[in-house]
Amino acid sequence: MLRTVNRVLLGLAGLVLLAVGGPVLAIGLGADAPSWWIHGDRHDALLTAAQRTRWRDEGWWWPTVIGGLALVVLLALWWLAANLRRRRLGEVLINTGDGESAILRGSALENVLATETAHLDGVSHARVHLTGRRDAPETQVHLRVEPHASPGEALRNFITHSLTRARDSAALKALPAEVRMRAMKHKAERVS
Repeated sequence: MLRTVNRVLLGLAGLVLLAVGGPVLAIGLGADAPSWWIHGDRHDALLTAAQRTRWRDEGWWWPTVIGGLALVVLLALWWLAANLRRRRLGEVLINTGDGESAILRGSALENVLATETAHLDGVSHARVHLTGRRDAPETQVHLRVEPHASPGEALRNFITHSLTRARDSAALKALPAEVRMRAMKHKAERVS
């Protein structure tokens, strides 16, 4: 959800900057202004004094401006708080089978899963983040695959070995994983 909001906001900001800034830059560099554009010369002000003070004496103007700016500030604070909020899962709730439950630190499970995954064939580095809820954790895994390894084989090894072992050892019904793979950078080899 937040990723979509970030992309939409970035796209809207880009469109506004392109729509307003592009023609201003073009006219400033000497291009002819179209007849409908708000200024026609490179020495024109973007807003005249009459345009800036047009609605100042109207009773609805200042409450609208203040309300609009307050809404923008509240939305900006929501967006900032959502981006700064801790995304990692701090602990995982484990059912011990006797009616009780135990708590496993999320960072411990992340470290074990990352270390075990990094030792698999074809994987040079692994980074794991736990997300979701305490009773239904999910994993986000970033794998750096060695240059000559098969990504499919590396993924299969991760699922059958590391992920299955972590799920079973934590007594979880399911441990969904989102895996992102990146090839390890290497120098080109010479062919003779």
